[in-house]
Amino acid sequence: MNTPSSPTTERPILVTGAAGFIGSNVVQQLLDNGHRVVGVDNINDYYTPDLKQHRVKALSKNSEFTFHPLDIEDRAGLGELFKTHTFGSVINLAARAGVRASIENPFVYYSTNQGGTLNLLELMREHGTPKIVLASTSSLYAGQPMPFVESMPVNEPISPYAASKKAAEVLAYTYHHLFDIDVSIVRYFTVYGPAGRPDMSPYRFFNWIAREQPIQLFGDGQQRRDFTFVDCVARGTIAAMRPTGYEIFNIGNGSPHSILEMIQMMEELVGKKAIIEFLPTHATDMPATWADASKAKSMLDWEANIDLKEGLQKTWQWHQEYFAHSPDGRPSLQSAKQPGSAQI
Repeated sequence: MNTPSSPTTERPILVTGAAGFIGSNVVQQLLDNGHRVVGVDNINDYYTPDLKQHRVKALSKNSEFTFHPLDIEDRAGLGELFKTHTFGSVINLAARAGVRASIENPFVYYSTNQGGTLNLLELMREHGTPKIVLASTSSLYAGQPMPFVESMPVNEPISPYAASKKAAEVLAYTYHHLFDIDVSIVRYFTVYGPAGRPDMSPYRFFNWIAREQPIQLFGDGQQRRDFTFVDCVARGTIAAMRPTGYEIFNIGNGSPHSILEMIQMMEELVGKKAIIEFLPTHATDMPATWADASKAKSMLDWEANIDLKEGLQKTWQWHQEYFAHSPDGRPSLQSAKQPGSAQI
């Protein structure tokens, strides 16, 4: 596994969004590599908080992990944290996620994704924290030819979510330029895996197929996604901690599949046929995503090593175990946003 060689790794690492899907996996890999980690998360109710609490409980078994229930919009609270700890680096994974939900409440997306990032950058400047890894999104590439390359202009975001992430990227560049903060932007491509966000398609599709309920699918199912397994994404995020100056990296599998292809793989794993209810294409949906991850391979020595078939096997195995230990035989899948549809 790639680990940064900078002396700053002797200091604790601040991971925001530590109770989230990607964040908890990043924290676990950092702990496995022997790092001290301070995690923050506001445990909001975008989806069921008990899953986030479950992740924090598991991570807290390691004495090198300290958790604070804190929102990155709370600059005073973050300031106290920076006074207490001398951070070697910040991995900012705290964000409001979900493309469609950002249309319903764009304000919270900007206050968190842009304002929260600004709070972190200002405190890094004040306290001399040298490095930030900032999570961004492949949604920025809407309308660009594939495969997507980091040098492409991404000036036409088609959702408030994508626009808020673009704003965070630009802020990070400004602080690099003015204050020499080292910045790695990691643009994620359709992350999936065990214990994922309940509004994401792999999670819901498995549940609907297993329970013989209709899959509510926006579009004709031919839209393609560069599904990337969460362990690979966490590993790429940690690899981006090395000094880069200011660089953007695609963290994607580089092998897109259609939604119908994914459903077929799920049918084989579950042993049941999917019932699909096709719905009109949503205005925020991209027809396809496809990462050119060659820059991450050359500069970070990173590449995804788990394909969709293997990743879905791991995800289905987790679901079966999680369902079996739930009081009613299944977890709560209701998201606070878009309860009747799945994000892809």
